[in-house]
Amino acid sequence: MRWRGEECRDEQSREDWHAKWHARWNEKVQGKRRWRRSLRVRLVLMFVVLAMVMAAVFMGGMKKAFSTGWAEAAKPMLTDYADRLVSEIGTPPDVARAQALVARLPITIRIVGPKVNWDSNPGGANSPGGWMHDREDVFGGDKWFIRPTADGHRVIFGWAPKLWQLAPRATGWATLGVLLSCVLLGYAYVSRLLRPLIDIREGAQRFGRGEFTQPIPVRRNDDLGDLAERINTMADDIQAMLDAKRGLLLALSHELRSPLTRARLNAELLPITPEGQAEREALLRDLNEMRDLISDLLESERLASPHVALQREPVDLAALIREIVAEMPGAQNVHLDLAEGLPPHAVDRMRIRLLVRNLLDNALRYSADAPRPPCVSLRAVLDGRKQGIEIEVRDHGPGVDDEQLERLTEPFYRTDGARARATGGVGLGMYLCRLIAEAHGGELTVRNAGPGLQIIVRLA
Repeated sequence: MRWRGEECRDEQSREDWHAKWHARWNEKVQGKRRWRRSLRVRLVLMFVVLAMVMAAVFMGGMKKAFSTGWAEAAKPMLTDYADRLVSEIGTPPDVARAQALVARLPITIRIVGPKVNWDSNPGGANSPGGWMHDREDVFGGDKWFIRPTADGHRVIFGWAPKLWQLAPRATGWATLGVLLSCVLLGYAYVSRLLRPLIDIREGAQRFGRGEFTQPIPVRRNDDLGDLAERINTMADDIQAMLDAKRGLLLALSHELRSPLTRARLNAELLPITPEGQAEREALLRDLNEMRDLISDLLESERLASPHVALQREPVDLAALIREIVAEMPGAQNVHLDLAEGLPPHAVDRMRIRLLVRNLLDNALRYSADAPRPPCVSLRAVLDGRKQGIEIEVRDHGPGVDDEQLERLTEPFYRTDGARARATGGVGLGMYLCRLIAEAHGGELTVRNAGPGLQIIVRLA
């Protein structure tokens, strides 16, 4: 029997690895989808793109304006100023005076002629500030900054290199800082503007989980505030309807118990005769099924209540599972793979007993013709920083269609292969198991194991 336990553990380790890998991948995909679907991010990006387009249009328009109309208006003043500088340099050009002008003004001067050849910026057009040297396409193609002298020299003016070393750096950092500030302010404003929608989304998620105690906060007196108030009213109405339904179901279940108990007692007191033995057993079987149905209904309504109270106590789960297997008819061949040395876990003993019985009963029901008996495993898992417990029940029967897996834990749901009353019950067993797991802060997972069905219950 050792090989069965090793095979169960190997299959579980492989499936756990695949499950963790898929969970990490799904988290990354969901994170990317959340960012892509975020309305705040899209609005801020829209504002940034719009601002960049407006800036590009403005800069292009200003450049076009300076290169056409404004250039014609500034041309007389610039040429007159350049002629004054040439006259100050003198004829023939005096290099000392030119050096004094370069030291005083943010310009470069280049003198080309028969007697004097001098350049304050030896790098010429390839150096910062030398972009106007010998250019014929500046401001419409006229040589504004190339002025001739009376003795045949040419004086060429350009911007000083220090302007292009200092000004762009300061301007670039300032522009970047302003842009980042605008983005942060835009994101903060959009977040504040959309905060009521986020409250409504979180409130809808709470209401979907059945948590109606915390209403959606109404932050503003506008359309979104009115929408939040209407959703709160709708949630109150839903809670009232659910409470009324639960109260009616509990009342009917309690009232049915007394006549059902009397009917069962009267059936047991019937005389045992060969002619009526079959009818008597069928009547007792139906009465027992009705009793179990009422008990399951009551327990499911208690567990579904947000105020469910568990009677927790330290329980040796391995010993409890062995006890349940020993009590159940037909469970003698069930293989047990129970980790040794596990400390007692604080759980509700009666409800965990109900959970294990239901899962094991379901596995035995569909393993009648299977080549191997069901396998029950118990192991410790690390849930965050806390140590949790996993209970696994695996059968080797026909399994369930993939599209029906998610509905197995719904109340009164039975698969197509379990419609018969003799094998399918009423569809409350798996629903009760899910409620018990969630009441303990855990979860119940159902998946096909090929062959058979694998049900894992994780308890916090």
